[in-house]
Amino acid sequence: MHIAEQGEGPLIVLAHGWPELWYSWRHVLPALAAAGYHVVAPDMRGYGQTNVPQNLQDYTQFQFVGDVVGLVRTLGYEQAVIAGHDLGAMVAHNAAILRPDMFRAVILLSVPYGAPTEGAVKPTEAMRRRAPEGQQFYQTYFQTPGIAEKEFDADPKRTLRMFLYSLSGSIPKEHKWRYMFGVNEKALDGCVDPKQLPAWLKPEDLDYYANEYSRTGFRGGLNWYRGQDIFWQETPFLIGRKLLQPTLYV
Repeated sequence: MHIAEQGEGPLIVLAHGWPELWYSWRHVLPALAAAGYHVVAPDMRGYGQTNVPQNLQDYTQFQFVGDVVGLVRTLGYEQAVIAGHDLGAMVAHNAAILRPDMFRAVILLSVPYGAPTEGAVKPTEAMRRRAPEGQQFYQTYFQTPGIAEKEFDADPKRTLRMFLYSLSGSIPKEHKWRYMFGVNEKALDGCVDPKQLPAWLKPEDLDYYANEYSRTGFRGGLNWYRGQDIFWQETPFLIGRKLLQPTLYV
């Protein structure tokens, strides 16, 4: 597992989402270090310079939480605060539920916690049900190995430029990514390729992402979406489970 770290003091682990890397936390690292924390941002499993397992069974929340537990132990700590963004938020709340002895506080960004309920259907079925006729939800499009990879790997820099721009909050409403798109469309058909990068995304930042994804491809990150049904089937004991306090939702 590749990590970036800074500072000394109590440990904070930062878990990124898709399509990100440790690099997404580059401005947060020095800020938390200056506040008196030892802050660590890993490339999560399947991303960047961290190992990219080939077996889909290796992409469930059990593995992701286990990676973070191993990281905390390797760094010599008994407890940590964990912050997660996007799919990393799911790792953060599952870490607190599965290992409350280790994770004393949770920060969730972008994705709120939702406890499974009695009678709930598996995640991929819920995805299909939420799409109107003739449309597909983007996570459904991601499910079949090879389809999204073929689209995204063809030009990683273009893919990342379009996603990072179209998923941001600093653009006109009409440029926002369409999370639902036609069954005959591709994911990038719902994105805009900007003529100019937004102020928060510098050319060297885009180059960093593009160089990493050009080397690894997108499959590792996409497998996070494909392992959701496996974790759902293996964790009936999580139904109705509450997230421990203290918790901050952002």
